Amino acid sequence: MKFLIVGLGNIGDEYAHTRHNTGFDIVSRLVKDAGSDFSQERYGDVARIKVKGRELVVLKPNTYMNLSGKAVRYWADAEKVQPENIVVVVDDLALPVGTIRLKGRGSAGGHNGLKNITELLGTENYPRLRFGIGNEFKRGQQVDFVLGRWDADEQDLVDERMEMAAECIRSFVCIGLQLTMTQFNNK
Repeated sequence: MKFLIVGLGNIGDEYAHTRHNTGFDIVSRLVKDAGSDFSQERYGDVARIKVKGRELVVLKPNTYMNLSGKAVRYWADAEKVQPENIVVVVDDLALPVGTIRLKGRGSAGGHNGLKNITELLGTENYPRLRFGIGNEFKRGQQVDFVLGRWDADEQDLVDERMEMAAECIRSFVCIGLQLTMTQFNNK
């Protein structure tokens, strides 16, 4: 069984480890935990890892966030991965810092990366793992907040919860969506 795991983010040092690049950071942790690394390939950085006999193609698109669908569609087609086996890891302003929510389908919820993926896959029926970045910003400061780095007092919690998000992905590929949602969505 093969899975495509996609961490959303923006390329470039100015975006590294910002709240909006949480998807990149979580899939990087997943790959590092597997003792592997990424290589530059078409439309992004790609790693191939195994989790209990299941093959995972892990992608960090280089198309920038709002055009992520191009990379996702290319790799889904190239690797023959069905939408129900694609997990998109994304930051979420609507969730408190460190909260993780796995869903099997849904709307883009205002996230332009998800909107583009949905458009190019032609379906909303693909799992997404949302990681809460909170919404502690003043009116008009959303862009600076999202593109900002974690506060020092958040870092320990974020590190712990990113590890849990990586474990959630490993669980999903091994035991499936429903059991993983039950196990992780209420933590």
